[in-house]
Amino acid sequence: MKKYNNIFKPLTVKTMTIKNRIVMPPMGSNFGGANGELTEEHIKYYEQRAKGGTGLIILENVCVDFPLGSNGTTQLRMNHDCFIPGFYKLTDRLHKYGTCVAVQINHSGASAVPSRIGIQPVSSSNVPSKTGGAIPRELTKEEIIEIVEKYAQAAKRVQMAGFDAVEIHAGHSYLISQFLSPLYNKRTDEFGGSAENRARFGRMVIDKVREAVGPMFPIIVRISADEFLEGGNTLEDTLEYLEYLNAEVDIFNVSSALNDTIQFQIDANYLEDGWRAYMSKAVREKFDKPTITTGNIRNPQVAEDILAEGKADLIGMGRGLIAEPNWANKVKCGKEDTLRKCISCNIGCAGHRIGLNRPLRCTINPDVINEDTLEGRKVNKTTNVVVIGGGTAGLEAACTAAEAGCTTFLFEKRSYLGGLAREIAKLPAKDRINDFPDYLINRANKLKNLITFTGTEATVESVENLKPDVIINATGSVPLLPPITGLLDRIDKEGSKVRSIFGLIKDIEMFKELDVKGKKVAVVGGGAVGLDVVEFFTEKGADVTIIERLPMIGRDLDVVTKVQSMTMLKEKEVRAMTSTSLLEVRDDNFKVNVDNEDQEIEFDFGFVCLGMRGVATLLPELEEHFEDKDVEIMNIGDSVRARRIIEGTNEGRYLTIETLERLNLI
Repeated sequence: MKKYNNIFKPLTVKTMTIKNRIVMPPMGSNFGGANGELTEEHIKYYEQRAKGGTGLIILENVCVDFPLGSNGTTQLRMNHDCFIPGFYKLTDRLHKYGTCVAVQINHSGASAVPSRIGIQPVSSSNVPSKTGGAIPRELTKEEIIEIVEKYAQAAKRVQMAGFDAVEIHAGHSYLISQFLSPLYNKRTDEFGGSAENRARFGRMVIDKVREAVGPMFPIIVRISADEFLEGGNTLEDTLEYLEYLNAEVDIFNVSSALNDTIQFQIDANYLEDGWRAYMSKAVREKFDKPTITTGNIRNPQVAEDILAEGKADLIGMGRGLIAEPNWANKVKCGKEDTLRKCISCNIGCAGHRIGLNRPLRCTINPDVINEDTLEGRKVNKTTNVVVIGGGTAGLEAACTAAEAGCTTFLFEKRSYLGGLAREIAKLPAKDRINDFPDYLINRANKLKNLITFTGTEATVESVENLKPDVIINATGSVPLLPPITGLLDRIDKEGSKVRSIFGLIKDIEMFKELDVKGKKVAVVGGGAVGLDVVEFFTEKGADVTIIERLPMIGRDLDVVTKVQSMTMLKEKEVRAMTSTSLLEVRDDNFKVNVDNEDQEIEFDFGFVCLGMRGVATLLPELEEHFEDKDVEIMNIGDSVRARRIIEGTNEGRYLTIETLERLNLI
């Protein structure tokens, strides 16, 4: 703890004393009930973060005006007194751990989806909140006053429900943001034009909320300090309009971006740790009020330095606390090596919630709701488990089996653990991925009943010698190489210009040093891997073409990565060829067909990234050999079907436990 004095220093703001500087900022979860009520799993989700030592938890945004201001599919509501008891149950549970609790009140304005709310959305003007979004209706002055009153009523309910503070959302393309931003606000009355006029609605909301909650109840305001869009508010613009919002605000939660720049709101993986802290510092220095900063903060030293340097007073860790609910307690107790650090993949959180309307999940934390322990769920007799494959799926399975009390053996034919995650992490923009295998390996090393054999390829004989009760195959995947003319003859061959993703990674240091400015690079495959290759070479100034057989690039990407990738393609002027089939691979060009016409795409370096295929070479032999024996055999992760880390982690955890339970071993 002495190492991080600033992190664990209390902060008092009016009637609220936060025990440390770690904040869980508001993030939608889709855990709410269909009618906007809290569910038990929702409460348990927040309870784990409170139990884990978080100083302040700010609940996800709640609707103040239903259905007009509703956001998402199962958004919580604070537009009626009937919701107060449920929220009181939550605050009562969380307060038992010494955690302060706030909640964000919000009106989505033009960000509401017409098919969900059943009417046309409203806004400052008739400008959509994102590209391709619904056209809203401009609010009248009378309607503006009514909505202001609804914010105040919701804030009073917040206070009655036992919360310690209320946060007003004034960023991220929601209604107040739609008044503040000149991109959305085209009004010519007293609510449009100058910074003072555009801030008028937000100021009315803040003043009315203050009137409702009294002088000593803390008010937090979340802002998009820089919108990162041409014609939108810059940090300098924000510092100007905040002069008109400032008086009754106690804490500024300094975020950034709008819907069309979501990669700077839900931080893309390439953004450095604490990258947004300069914004909170600017707000803090001008207004002399506490600020919250967020932005890929995972490492305790980064958080400590931000606080020590006066860039912020509180550290917001959103996805970081989804991945690691016990962050504060682990850091306080000197257990940094056990931190499960978010890898900023945005798949289970933003991808599930925003893109697919699913409940929130996490790539590296297979259970975001319940206690991360197998206490009380141990095997009832001696059980041997053999895991083949030391990638992330295999490591999760091996650790889970060992934590359940099994004597566990892990085979990995490489000299190191981590599998494909280790390989992909060698790309400069993907280095955060390394944190997950690091965590799994540290976890494995602490388990005395987990024995690992690296540099050892499993055989039927070696597995049998260990007298297994359960065998888990997790042998991963390799690049998919279809029978395209010339492909197998050239890809990753000595002296060839044609490579797979592994061919790039194998020589990544050489490519980092190589001057490729102006060189032609052609990438076949518009999925995540192909786009990684494109990103690498565009950053180095290459002339890049991407070729995709489907009508669109990045079809299966999460919403944040998709926006980031499409922005990158546009800004770097990448030639994108969709509905284009690869016919032949040649020494220095790809023969393709587009619109029933054959073309040659010349390159200095060509990459074929057509996905991955599962590999389970030993599995049929194992199944045959152990067919008449009392041995359970499982196949998990990419060796079943090439997918993402999240599926392998989930199977490594849950299929392992479910199998032990089904065999009556637990």
